[in-house]
Amino acid sequence: MNNSVGNAGRSAAAGLRALLVLTLLCGVLYPLAVTGVAQAAFPHQANGSEIKDTSGRVVGSALIGQRYDLPLRDGEETPAPDLRWFQPRPSRGLGTNTVNTRYALILSGATNRSGDNAELIRWVTEAKAAVVTDNSTATYRVRPSEVPADAVTSSGSGLDPHISPAYARLQVHRVAERNHLSVAAVEKLVADHTEARLLGFVGEPRVNVLKLNIALKGMVAAGG
Repeated sequence: MNNSVGNAGRSAAAGLRALLVLTLLCGVLYPLAVTGVAQAAFPHQANGSEIKDTSGRVVGSALIGQRYDLPLRDGEETPAPDLRWFQPRPSRGLGTNTVNTRYALILSGATNRSGDNAELIRWVTEAKAAVVTDNSTATYRVRPSEVPADAVTSSGSGLDPHISPAYARLQVHRVAERNHLSVAAVEKLVADHTEARLLGFVGEPRVNVLKLNIALKGMVAAGG
């Protein structure tokens, strides 16, 4: 019996030592090492890929989209887009983010609607009509055939911070008119903020909407 108790005690002590050693290695030393390497080699990414405006204030992340809406009016359930700014992809959120109230998402996820789903078809149809109406000006008319897919559909995550160059260019005339800028100047702004494919062949050309709007704000402040 004494041998059994002694063996059990030794086993428990060995298990406790293993728990303490593994907790130290996996719960303390490994996270510290990974954090140290990340901070040394990739500080921007490790700290959330933060984007700052021209005043140095952090206004968002390069990895998470934002909306640019007008304040809610009485009786409105959904805010209207602020058409002075380039608009992102539609976001069909799964909740409300109380930290970032300008982007109504708390969870990442898709709509989970099939291509022939009646609700999805209605969303896309309404979004397409809104894109045509919002981006047409007195001197420029958007044709429905010119509306790219990313202008009327949310991304798989619902968090995509990018739009296609085609959707950015489609918005140029409206943005120029609303901000009293020349179309050529805004077109150049879009071209300057169009990111190429990664390594020349991965993904598609894209435009980060937050970075583009920060540059637009600076252009407006400078008088074009």
